[in-house]
Amino acid sequence: MPTPRRSPVLPFVLDAVLVVVFAGIGRSTHDGDVFGPFGSLLAITAWPFLAALAIGWLVTRAWRHPLAVVRAGLPLWAITVALGMVLRAVSGQGVAVAFVIVAAITLALLLVGWRGIARLVARSRRR
Repeated sequence: MPTPRRSPVLPFVLDAVLVVVFAGIGRSTHDGDVFGPFGSLLAITAWPFLAALAIGWLVTRAWRHPLAVVRAGLPLWAITVALGMVLRAVSGQGVAVAFVIVAAITLALLLVGWRGIARLVARSRRR
């Protein structure tokens, strides 16, 4: 009997929330004012990475295997970091080497990490 296909909505929303959390952590660490007026500062910081994440979902067709570490998580991470940095630079935001390194590590932990945990949980439930 075939298993029902899981909806990719929750994984996409979780990815987006984690990208916003990443931006919020960065804002709180460097500026102290996470949100700014009406959340505008958080939005300015997060939008390049959210746009890159959405494009990553389209390019990789992550909805086909949204929980896969290698087929979805790694490519989404790479696209989100690389394109997010390009969009930051184009919009006049800083792209220091140290920031690129920290962003790459943090987003790897967030975007790939939750998929790894989900895989471990699913594997343990099958036993």
